[in-house]
Amino acid sequence: MKKYLQLIGLFWSTAIAAELEYRLNFIIAGLSSLANLVGSLFGLFLFYRTGYQFQGWSWAEALVVLGIFTLLQGVSATFLVPNLNRIVEQVEQGTLDFVLLKPISSQFWLSTRTLSPWGFPDLIFGAIIILYAGFQLNLSFQSYLLGLIPILFGVIILYSLWFMLGATSIWFVKIYNVTEVLRGLLEAGRYPMVAYPAIYRFFFTFIIPVAFLTTIPAQVMLNKGQLIGVAGSGVLAIALLFISIWFWKFALRFYTSASS
Repeated sequence: MKKYLQLIGLFWSTAIAAELEYRLNFIIAGLSSLANLVGSLFGLFLFYRTGYQFQGWSWAEALVVLGIFTLLQGVSATFLVPNLNRIVEQVEQGTLDFVLLKPISSQFWLSTRTLSPWGFPDLIFGAIIILYAGFQLNLSFQSYLLGLIPILFGVIILYSLWFMLGATSIWFVKIYNVTEVLRGLLEAGRYPMVAYPAIYRFFFTFIIPVAFLTTIPAQVMLNKGQLIGVAGSGVLAIALLFISIWFWKFALRFYTSASS
């Protein structure tokens, strides 16, 4: 474990040093994130401007969901996109061979090799929205801590799904569109699940578990969540993580290296 933590520190320090050579990109990323956030707030405002509200969700409570969604967008842009989207390139260009020869877990290397600081603005904006909405709702420090648990489960769920999609590139090399479809479906998480018809709520809970990424963590933070929801998030996260590990090992059986 100590060796892997040292490797993460080395990976991320060199990645940040390399990316910060183009500091103007950070400003552009910040402006882009701000524009996306304004668009999301405007979309939510359109629902609430006439006094309408999602069933059981006030304006401030819906902001918590949007804040968690923005936070997860930051996690994706910082850690998942720069790593997991490159799996396709590694397979297509044959550079996956060099990863498999390294004396560490190939899944660990592919998942943590780099990061992008351009996702930091979303992390900051998401935290600000959550704190602002929490101030309006008088949330306690304990509520924030409890909400972190299902948020962590949500990150694991998101990572596992994304990694398994990336692993399918061993059979289907060009799957960029598939990952974009996943990102598009996850956009539904910017609103509470009650905003959607029943059939969509079923789909976003049991087929594509978007509800476990934003709505359930928000419910826990707002003291509206049930223990079964948190337990379900934990079970799903652990199950998907182990499935992703197994699926990667299974996929490698079919990998034909560039040198063979």
